[in-house]
Amino acid sequence: MNLPKIDMSIFPELQIKENIKFNVNGLKEWGETLVSDPAKALRWFWKGKELGTEMRLGDLYEDKTGLYKHREWRGFKDTMYYFNNIWLYNYGMIVRDIMVYGGGPKGAIQFLKGTWRYRWMGQTYLTVMHWFDRCLEGMRGETLAASAWHFRGIVSACLYQITGFFNRDLNIGGDPALRAKTIGTDETVWGGVIYPYMDQGGYYLPTQMIPYFVTCHCNNHTVLNYIDAVQAYGLPGDPCPMCQAEAGIYIEDDVPDAYVAMVTTNEACDSSVGTSVIQDWMMNKPLFAMPQVMQFDDDSVLENCAKEIEMAWRFMEEQTGLEFHWEELKKHIELQNKQNQFEREKWDVAANTHSYPINGVAQALYRIFYSQYGERPFWHEVDAKVRKIMEKCVNEDINTFPMTRHRVIAWSCAPLYYSAWCTWAYNCWGLNTIINMDSLMFDLDIRTDTYENCLLDIAKYHEWAPMRRMAVGGLQHIFELWENMEKFNCDMVMMYDQLQCKGMQGVVGLFEDEFRARNIHAIWMPHALPDKRTVPRSQIRQIINDYMFTVMGEEPLDPSLLDFDDIDSW
Repeated sequence: MNLPKIDMSIFPELQIKENIKFNVNGLKEWGETLVSDPAKALRWFWKGKELGTEMRLGDLYEDKTGLYKHREWRGFKDTMYYFNNIWLYNYGMIVRDIMVYGGGPKGAIQFLKGTWRYRWMGQTYLTVMHWFDRCLEGMRGETLAASAWHFRGIVSACLYQITGFFNRDLNIGGDPALRAKTIGTDETVWGGVIYPYMDQGGYYLPTQMIPYFVTCHCNNHTVLNYIDAVQAYGLPGDPCPMCQAEAGIYIEDDVPDAYVAMVTTNEACDSSVGTSVIQDWMMNKPLFAMPQVMQFDDDSVLENCAKEIEMAWRFMEEQTGLEFHWEELKKHIELQNKQNQFEREKWDVAANTHSYPINGVAQALYRIFYSQYGERPFWHEVDAKVRKIMEKCVNEDINTFPMTRHRVIAWSCAPLYYSAWCTWAYNCWGLNTIINMDSLMFDLDIRTDTYENCLLDIAKYHEWAPMRRMAVGGLQHIFELWENMEKFNCDMVMMYDQLQCKGMQGVVGLFEDEFRARNIHAIWMPHALPDKRTVPRSQIRQIINDYMFTVMGEEPLDPSLLDFDDIDSW
């Protein structure tokens, strides 16, 4: 077995001796306040400091790491909730998921073997609770609970896929019989392709989503290795870095041998086609390329896409020996439609009330994950929890984000290495990200009255995939921004500017013209998807700071968050 060399520099907490010591600064401050102002000290203990006035979140950070000197005190109730219902609960559920999805002790052993074998596993998923901390910073009450449940669903989905990888991976002694019924796919191939076979043991593995997409959110250092590897292999540095990273995991032999064949697609751009070519070279497995025409507002295009989907199904049947079952497809589609219907309920609350309890990063990532993976039981469990919380917020008219100064819509493709930017922007400036472009994809209930209607709607569902519809689907779809700004009552746009996206870079001038004509405040956020070296997180924050100071003429809610260095942070 070729064991990866662990780069300890990506674990900044191990480089800081102070982090293993009990930091008394917070306790000392509270003690001094208890003497000088007992009422304030007791209020801090019971409710926590007031965000935006007393609470200086930036003072919690160790320099260059973004790690905490001590835990954030959110008041007694919320601190206990975070410790018990988020930290302890999720650590416990991580173990439970590994055992349940892995099939017991044998699965747990496979999980440990996979953690040792694959760089992205050992160096990323150990940091998952730090990811929770970053994204949930400053949150209280129902907002904390609802957003945390979204992250719980994402973690459960990832463990379902990770254990699926390791239980089937021949590199670490996985089960060949399970592997024989498993199809690997591109990140952007919808998980619903496996619906007709799922109850027969058919399994879908997005081969790039776990090693690359998820890792970048949890530990942005890990993915850089794959980008460097593919460029060293000879790929130019100008294609989309997402596709570079996806190809790099194959070059580095960091994809488990857990599937019998591969289905790829050209979504969302030509760079993804190049990724498919490199995949084909490296893995030596049967591969079916499922092209989806980009300019899709045409019935003939829809019919062509439908035929491609049927061809993909026939390919999967040939490779796995599974049989197409219409009733299986219908059952899972109808369950998925329920998820979509609840999503619209959430949008309605977000658009028309101040009682929407989910922050921008939780809302966006949860939507991307469940839309891409397809229907699974854990999504419904999370939705049931969130529904209760949201109904309470609406019924009791709870202002879930009371520091909101501006309602923000985020458009185009987000920086993966800084998904927590909207948490920071709210705490620092009161910029509340109401909705993201990616959240609006896949907004379609698929018909199940006939096979023919179902197939046509599945083809349309692919057309409405992340990045495809509103990034490369034609100007009329890219400009859906304006109607969604109105729908969600947003007064500001966070315009993602993915510097290597050939599609969106071609319409920057058109957007600028429209922003001026419509008198819309838009902040352009340059980034390079997974590659933090192009535009570091500190630079993103500085761009937002400059706009808020100079254009909006506003002062920060929390000045301690204006300037800090987290270059070495996960």
